[in-house]
Amino acid sequence: MARLDADRRDGDKPGSGEFLLTDADFTMIAKILHEDSGILLSPSKSNLVYSRLAKRLRTLGLSSFKEYCQHIAGSSGASERMSMLAALTTNVTHFFRENHHFEHLKSDLLPPLLAQAKRGGRVRIWSAGCSNGHEPYSIALTILSLMPDAANHDVRILATDIDPNVVAFGRAGIYDDATLEAVPKPLRQRWFKPAPNDSSEVSDAMRDLVSFRELNLIGDWPMQGTFQALFCRNVTIYFDQPTREKIWHRFCRYLEPGGWFYMGHSERLTGPAMDHLAFEGTTAYRRLDTDVR
Repeated sequence: MARLDADRRDGDKPGSGEFLLTDADFTMIAKILHEDSGILLSPSKSNLVYSRLAKRLRTLGLSSFKEYCQHIAGSSGASERMSMLAALTTNVTHFFRENHHFEHLKSDLLPPLLAQAKRGGRVRIWSAGCSNGHEPYSIALTILSLMPDAANHDVRILATDIDPNVVAFGRAGIYDDATLEAVPKPLRQRWFKPAPNDSSEVSDAMRDLVSFRELNLIGDWPMQGTFQALFCRNVTIYFDQPTREKIWHRFCRYLEPGGWFYMGHSERLTGPAMDHLAFEGTTAYRRLDTDVR
């Protein structure tokens, strides 16, 4: 998932260098980012905003942050607002991150679901905030380790993210070999194929399991069906409390009773979703058979 980090370059800070970032400019940028994505940008991130967006001003040939704010606030600024989102967030993820979730998936959740799939049943898992694809492909590898022909059955993983750049990266499915060191060697040898420049590409069997889509968690969700497992890890920490509680409650409508919700190690469930999700283990919750309104 995207995260906001400090990122300063000499001369690239408010009040110095080639551009002036005023408090009013920062407030406008933070407001638009929050309205578009739900991400909360605190005043302590002013150095990050300057260093990341100064590059955008140079690219666009603008002379001030005031001009940039006018541009992104206008009717023609939608594309640049997405570029701004991508510039201000850093996608921090790796294969099998917080591995206890994948161990639980393999030992407890998947065996009955895959047995059901062999009998013609439907299996759906959602990776919300999928970033560059490490999480959904880790789910796919876990499935394939138990059921190598899973793609021939009704087993699918939905991978969504607000950033079209990371969605495209995940869809391409090409990772440098250093990134793949976290993948157990037998899985790496079987489910990846060599690609140029010391990299590897996901196999067709992996690719067939995962569908990448752009989706804004504070926007419309077009999915019609429900999921037996939902991963949304280290995503909502960048939202304010009301927004994250609204999203968690919304997730409950898309989880089947008995389905599992996995959140990140730094997140703690609060709000209305607690009426529908039972804590079962480290950052893992089970959906109760309740009526979600």
